Amino acid sequence: MILRHKPLVMRGLVQSWPAVKDSGNVPRLINRIKQAYNGRPAMIYQAPPGVSGRFAYGPDLTHLNYESVYGSVSTMLDEITETLNEANPPSRYVASNQLQTHFPGLLCEHSLRLPPAITHPEAAPPLASIWMGNHSIACAHFDALENIACCVAGERRFNLFPPEQIKHLYPGPLHITPGGQPVTLVDIHNPDLQKFPEFARAREHGYEVTLKPGDAIYIPSMWWHQVEGLHAFNIMINYWWSMAPDYLAGGMSALLHSILAIRDKPVHEKKAWKAIFDYYIFSASESNTDHIPEEAKGPLATLDENTARQLRAILIRQLNQ
Repeated sequence: MILRHKPLVMRGLVQSWPAVKDSGNVPRLINRIKQAYNGRPAMIYQAPPGVSGRFAYGPDLTHLNYESVYGSVSTMLDEITETLNEANPPSRYVASNQLQTHFPGLLCEHSLRLPPAITHPEAAPPLASIWMGNHSIACAHFDALENIACCVAGERRFNLFPPEQIKHLYPGPLHITPGGQPVTLVDIHNPDLQKFPEFARAREHGYEVTLKPGDAIYIPSMWWHQVEGLHAFNIMINYWWSMAPDYLAGGMSALLHSILAIRDKPVHEKKAWKAIFDYYIFSASESNTDHIPEEAKGPLATLDENTARQLRAILIRQLNQ
């Protein structure tokens, strides 16, 4: 299923992890996390009780509805411990904190070995991150990397939508985002279909699954997904990796550049560029450039690290003009 780029639930995949075994004893689990933490300040999301853990845009979409601060994870864990029995506590959340940089003591005992068949020999090494806090909602968004998310403590509910459903998901602004990518404006569990009528179409193609401690899910690159921590204390560890060489640039950079260069051009010009992009990018094949000698293809040939570096230099010069 991973090679077919379809979501895959893996029950009990990480049930042997020590933190998973401690998941039924929150004080002991929190103590384990504190012992593994190296004290380095981390980005912590903070929001008042009224937000109910839904980290997203503010009402006018010009700002976010939470505060991001650098602070001690141990202090945050103490704050969560003090409010474990409150019905509507302040929201506290550490999102995508790298194990290697902040929790090296967890990395060895909570590793996930990815088979070579699903990676690329020139890709960056897989990145292990930890997500923890009280009740939280990461609204539906996409990530460019492949992802295996492992539920360590609490329960995690996932709602997934295929990439082509973007037209029915009402994504928010690009320049202000909770985590780098735009998130949906729709409350997917209680949608306002008068305001967001097309979401009904996305829902027809969606998937929902709840993970218990020890379970994991594969989320393919570019699939929209909403992730919710359902308990008073939740931990997830995920492994991100790429199926492409590390020297390739990010797609969001290309999107922003295309907005700058193409989107607001006349319709006839955009149609022409659409044909050009299809020829060189989305339907690219070796037959498209058979008429050009190999030594003359330049960036039209399959990219290597050296050619990618040359392209970056050209783009930087052009953008600085």
